[in-house]
Amino acid sequence: MVAGISILKGHDPSNREILLSSKRNAGFRSNLYRFYYFYYMMISNPRGLNYLPKRIVSLVPSQTELLYSLGLEEEVIGITKFCIYPNKWFKTKTQIGGTKNLNIEKIISLSPNLIIANMEENVKESVEELCKLYPVWMTDIANLDDSIKMIEDISQLIGKEQNGIILSDKIKHLFRSLDSSKISEEYQPVNACYLIWRDPYMTIGGDTFINDMLEKAGFLNVFAKFNRYPKISIEAIRQSNCEVVMLSSEPFPFSEKHIKELKAILPEVKIILVNGEMFSWYGSRLLKSPGYFKTLLQNVFESK
Repeated sequence: MVAGISILKGHDPSNREILLSSKRNAGFRSNLYRFYYFYYMMISNPRGLNYLPKRIVSLVPSQTELLYSLGLEEEVIGITKFCIYPNKWFKTKTQIGGTKNLNIEKIISLSPNLIIANMEENVKESVEELCKLYPVWMTDIANLDDSIKMIEDISQLIGKEQNGIILSDKIKHLFRSLDSSKISEEYQPVNACYLIWRDPYMTIGGDTFINDMLEKAGFLNVFAKFNRYPKISIEAIRQSNCEVVMLSSEPFPFSEKHIKELKAILPEVKIILVNGEMFSWYGSRLLKSPGYFKTLLQNVFESK
């Protein structure tokens, strides 16, 4: 037993690692055990890694941007095709496929010594394959507190702990300021439906990170009783008594034409486009979210 590391024995004595940053990964972990038999080093503390990673592959856009914000540069050698920030990395770093369809062979060719993944954004089978070859740090984010913990954990893991503390403190301060700005009676929570997909329409459940951001922005998710990302009908939206329907810019690229389309069906409901990055990116992009939320809420009230 090494400090911060527990080892589960299997039938293959080779050195296999999976780094998990959240206790909430238990279900994912048991699935991995069901299919593979090899040594797992479970690192419960990011300090448990006994070397400073210098060849990092990031499988998640928001976490790629976080690595840059924490001060990394040449240490990151691979990113997905959706990792658009920072732009210079998007143009110069090796792209290893999409978040859901990773190019495993290309990742292998990079010989990483750390892969950073996410339970929701990456496919379990792909992560399982990578876990047999490389250390993988898995994140699981459901709310702002998880995000802060993730930022602090990753900053320790990559040797940028002080930068992580500074960043997380800034984010916490901005969100506290956002809370205080909504105390007045005029800012009562607004019933909202947040759409992420079309044909079929899909929304967000109460157990998602987007739901937590929606609440912090001053809105109430009318479909919070559901989990994950349920399919819904126009009739369900109509019966929800929502005051505003938000059309996210991602993953489906809603546009003005979709506002007109829905407005014809739901004439009594305000239909707006929103920046999905502000609601769903859980790394350093959170520095921009509070200001965006405040403006968004003000605009919704002013247009009532």
